[in-house]
Amino acid sequence: MRALTLRWSPTEGWRGLVPAPAGRACLVLYVAWREALESGARHRELQAAFPGAIVAGCSTGGQIDDADVVDAGVQALKLEFDTTRLRLATERVAGEGASRACGRRLGAALAAPDLAGVLLIAEGLAVNAGDLVAGLQEAVGAAVPIVGGLAGDGPHFRRTLVGAGAEMPMPGLVAAIGFAGPDIRFGHGCASGWDAFGPLRSITASEGRVLRELDGEPALDLYERYLGPEAAGLPGTGLLYPLRIWDAEEPRHDVLRTLLAVDRESRSLIFAADLPVGWRAQLMRGRFGGLADGAAAAAGRAKGGQGLAGDGAAFIVSCVGRRLMMGQRVEEEVLAARECLPPAMRVLGFYSYGEIAPHPVSGRSELHNQTMTVLTLAEATP
Repeated sequence: MRALTLRWSPTEGWRGLVPAPAGRACLVLYVAWREALESGARHRELQAAFPGAIVAGCSTGGQIDDADVVDAGVQALKLEFDTTRLRLATERVAGEGASRACGRRLGAALAAPDLAGVLLIAEGLAVNAGDLVAGLQEAVGAAVPIVGGLAGDGPHFRRTLVGAGAEMPMPGLVAAIGFAGPDIRFGHGCASGWDAFGPLRSITASEGRVLRELDGEPALDLYERYLGPEAAGLPGTGLLYPLRIWDAEEPRHDVLRTLLAVDRESRSLIFAADLPVGWRAQLMRGRFGGLADGAAAAAGRAKGGQGLAGDGAAFIVSCVGRRLMMGQRVEEEVLAARECLPPAMRVLGFYSYGEIAPHPVSGRSELHNQTMTVLTLAEATP
């Protein structure tokens, strides 16, 4: 496998557009601020430069370019594979209720006996990402890892874009890329690094993503009490205080959920994914060192092994809430992850509205929030 970093700027255009040799499977991934993708021109230019390649990408809450975090231009990564087979499947998700069926269709298009992993890039707002991943997993099988993330729109949460194949960047699109063959090495890791804040609670009333009560108390009342003056900034300040939830029968299988909206009339909170009644819950808060440690742990779990041929590449997806929490120190978490990866490995990534990876305890692929996920790709020595 060979990896090459590509960059576009308004003043210089594209740098690094070296055609791929005919006959090799080629994947081009790109990430950019939404405004840079609205016209579709960057997507079309990459298609024209690499005919026959799978071209896919999304809007972001910031791009990860090696060890840097940037907002300008377009960042991309071209991957040429020697023996690995690639397949692209796309679907337009018709609202949250159709997400699981959308995932099943994507999985059915990719399913193969030697499918090694799936990279999933999805619409960031109008989707139930938990159901999307569950449906895809049902179709490809529990042993196939699914890694990726939801497109972002900076701190605005208005409109996210995904482009893939013949589909120009648009809202509502979901793209899944399957990697098949005996030589592909599909490494993955995820971790958070947030600290517990406040007592353990029980989810006593919820409807899907809507959290109505914790311990019988209106959810918004509890958040306002614990956040104090910061509660005036909800839902924005809620990104800095995710909710850790878990089934009491699987206490080590916990996930974080991001607050997205507030219903002040009903005193309820709307999160990024479902919060089942009866599950335990606890508020979390961040500190710089903890989030950097979490990033390093994710990269350490994903790092490829020995006996690899050619280049390696890493695709990092981190939560926009982590970026808001770390502010000007956000590059500390990216650098912490970068230092755990081989120096020659090419790194591309973005800040997202949700991260997708197998859970480090259960191994089940699912939606995470406020987490860093790392995917590494390489091919084994023949």
